[in-house]
Amino acid sequence: MALPERVKIVEVGPRDGLQNEQAVPLAAKIALVDALSNSGLDYIETGAFVSPKWVPQMAASGEVFAGIQRQSGITYAALTPNLKGFEAAMAAGADEVAIFGAASEAFSQRNINCSIAESLDRFAPVLEAAKARNIQVRGYVSCVLGCPYQGEVPLEDVVFVARKLHEMGCYEVSLGDTIGVGTPLHAQRMLSDVADQVPIEQLALHFHNTYGQALANIASCLPLGVATIDSAVAGLGGCPYAKGASGNVASEDVLYMLQGMGIETGVNLDALVQAGAAICEHLQHSPRSQVALAELAKQQTTG
Repeated sequence: MALPERVKIVEVGPRDGLQNEQAVPLAAKIALVDALSNSGLDYIETGAFVSPKWVPQMAASGEVFAGIQRQSGITYAALTPNLKGFEAAMAAGADEVAIFGAASEAFSQRNINCSIAESLDRFAPVLEAAKARNIQVRGYVSCVLGCPYQGEVPLEDVVFVARKLHEMGCYEVSLGDTIGVGTPLHAQRMLSDVADQVPIEQLALHFHNTYGQALANIASCLPLGVATIDSAVAGLGGCPYAKGASGNVASEDVLYMLQGMGIETGVNLDALVQAGAAICEHLQHSPRSQVALAELAKQQTTG
């Protein structure tokens, strides 16, 4: 099958990235979203309305939404695990919301203290409320290529959860390699099996780079027709289950690879590099993007 002509990049740095980093000032979060808005991205996951007790880094999400300079044509989305979170997201003016389930029973119990079936039941009120307000809901499936607690995750479990989220009304289902253990053929098989039950046009990839396989995994899946990739500027995120490991695949690295494959994204690489470098100054570590590091070194040499 031919490669997609265009890929949509879903930027998750301000949410999935920063929630697994040390806390940064509110102004820095707002500046990050504004910089990303100026890069050509048209989807930015801006915050999460979750318990500040469990995720203190996301406690100021309402203030982030209030402070950003919104641009037309960009979706500013929020993660909302329950109805309370959904109402808070609506009050903040989120354009779209996301819910998250796990393909691993062990992960579901350890992460959100309920079974997979119970987690899906919890989402029903959110989907109903969103439908009543004509708000689109995106679904995440964690642990599609492995789990930190149970190890291997049966493909039929991944397919089941993805299909249920789709049937419940999620317009798009993002398949997450939460601990970044997947390899190309495994990723390809997983996507192929899910695409037998959910249209490929409604699937996205959310791969972490813990073992350095994320780009290879994405490249192996593109010929199957997937055309939406989640990534985080500067590779923000870390991995709470693998000490010292990198987190989300870096948006700069994904963009560079896609450009080299002749795939359109509409995103400006230099703008992404600068946005990532700026937030990393607050985090006091270098970007976890090989492309960003190469580009910044080149600028220092010529500057």
